[in-house]
This record gives sequence, C-alpha cells and structure tokens, in this order.
Amino acid sequence: MSTHDDLEQRIEAIETGYEFMLAYAAQGRETDKGAAAGRNVREYLDRMVAALDGLGGVITAHAVAVDPQLPKVGAAFFVAVDADARIALAALRLVLARPDISSQLVDNLNASIHLRALLTDLFIVDEALKPPKSR
Repeated sequence: MSTHDDLEQRIEAIETGYEFMLAYAAQGRETDKGAAAGRNVREYLDRMVAALDGLGGVITAHAVAVDPQLPKVGAAFFVAVDADARIALAALRLVLARPDISSQLVDNLNASIHLRALLTDLFIVDEALKPPKSR
C-alpha cells in the first residue's frame, strides 16, 4: 500500500469515528451495551485507535514521498501532529478500557482539545501533502 493510500485510509477512519462519536454523544446512553448502535461505538473507537497508532511515521513517510524537503520544512508541525495523535490515542484507549461507554464520556472525549487539534492537523496534512498536480 502506498503511503498516500495508508494516510488517506487512516484519516478516513479518524474522521468517520469522530462523526459517529458526535451522534453517539447525543443519544444520552448510560452504556454501550444493548442496542446495536451502542455496541458500534467500540468498533469505531477501535478503528480510530488502529488509525492513530503510528500515524506520525506515516505522515512523515508520505511527506518524503511527496517532496523530500517537506519533513524538514514542516518538522515542528509534524512533531505537533504526532504529539496530538499520541495523546488522542491514549484518551481513546482510556475510554475503551471502561466496561461501559456512556454518551457523556464520549461527549467529553469529543470536547478534548487534543482530539480537536488532531482533526484540524489532519485537515492541514491532507491538503499540504497532496501530490503536486501535473501540468
């Protein structure tokens, strides 16, 4: 799989998971046990965890593939993205460790500045690391 495809799939999993979490938070659930929609929250969170694990390395590898100078030019930003990804990953793992995942817990996770920063970081990464257009 190319670095572009890997990064694209990871971003999609993170964005889709976040959108699902917004809907889940609005449901007012005390637990994720029971209805199918509630159980799915763990599946989305698991996909997000998989997407976040090693994300910084994938971003750097893709940046090199696009332009070998990009990791040097964007070094400080890439460090920040990696830090946001690692913190968001830890928060997701903490939530997944709970026997019950309530809507309130997911709502608090949605409000995490690290998760929100990561989403914004990924919007920038997605645009800034697009391969150059052919002329």
